[in-house]
Amino acid sequence: MSRPSAIEVVNVSKRFGDYTALDHVDFKIFQNEFFTLLGPSGCGKTTLLRMIAGFETPSAGTLLLNGKEIAQMPAHKRRVNTVFQNYALFPHMTLSQNIAFGLKNLGWDKARITERVGRMLEMVHMEQFAARKPDQLSGGQRQRIALARALAAEPEVLLLDEPLSALDLKLRQAMRDELRTLQRETGITFVFVTHDQEEALDMSDRIAVMGNGRVQQIGSPKEIYEDPGNRFVADFIGDTNFLDGEVIAVEGAQATIRTALGTDITTSHQGLSGPGPATMSIRPEKIGVNEQAEGALFDATVRSRNYMGGFTHYTVQVGEVTLRLSRRNAQSHQDSLEIGSTVRIGFREPNARVLGQ
Repeated sequence: MSRPSAIEVVNVSKRFGDYTALDHVDFKIFQNEFFTLLGPSGCGKTTLLRMIAGFETPSAGTLLLNGKEIAQMPAHKRRVNTVFQNYALFPHMTLSQNIAFGLKNLGWDKARITERVGRMLEMVHMEQFAARKPDQLSGGQRQRIALARALAAEPEVLLLDEPLSALDLKLRQAMRDELRTLQRETGITFVFVTHDQEEALDMSDRIAVMGNGRVQQIGSPKEIYEDPGNRFVADFIGDTNFLDGEVIAVEGAQATIRTALGTDITTSHQGLSGPGPATMSIRPEKIGVNEQAEGALFDATVRSRNYMGGFTHYTVQVGEVTLRLSRRNAQSHQDSLEIGSTVRIGFREPNARVLGQ
């Protein structure tokens, strides 16, 4: 049984003069889903969000909201609300008045507005600040009020345009938890735009990785990270080692690649139809050292070391190949690998991926 869609983006393109911001984008966002549009600046994610909101019109294609065509519908007639990066609160109004403003415009009666404003303040844990104005709040508190205002009118879809980017690290992490909790409590479809991979992996049910105006891959956080569909996705999500090589055999979902490491590696592939040039990707944390080394084994020389608290990151040399690897600092007394020392490294072949060029 297929899941009902909240948003359908059907073969949508957007051009600004000679510049193509979106190029034949086509996918569905399910109801009650936390869906993230992830990609670098200029990839088209904000343009797509603005089209769903009604602030831009597609040059081609169409948009559906719960099965209803909205591509030409004015923004104010869509049951879609947006939380902006700068929060866009009214500075002369109290927090209660900010939340109530949109409800008054919708024609809600006073009693219903009062009840709803109280419920929203309670939901974001801001009841005690109801009479304050935005300039009396911290960044995180303003973010909560922006969320409460956007959720108050019970939208079918909530759009979030990089809403955490102005917050410091600790507050960003706390707000990620709060956003996910709010989405689960309300059951509203959230469409979240970010360039931060960690945010996307932490909060999302599914992620659409965007690049060059197109959707490069859609999947769960684990699918996107563990099984990238192409080199762009593997490079953008997290850290990885790329080794160019030659595929010498393809059998179903498995490919055997020969790289400068000198050992043939057989593992799953993406986008290959037969032998030829390709790239192997292996994540730094998938490479074991010394007693943790297994699978394809190599002698390596340690070239650099960076202590990062929970992990220490190293670069090592295997012949002419430089690899990055990460070791979890599980014990406070754990020995570091000395620069210049020779170590044994290895990785299980299924942890690598062969990507078409």
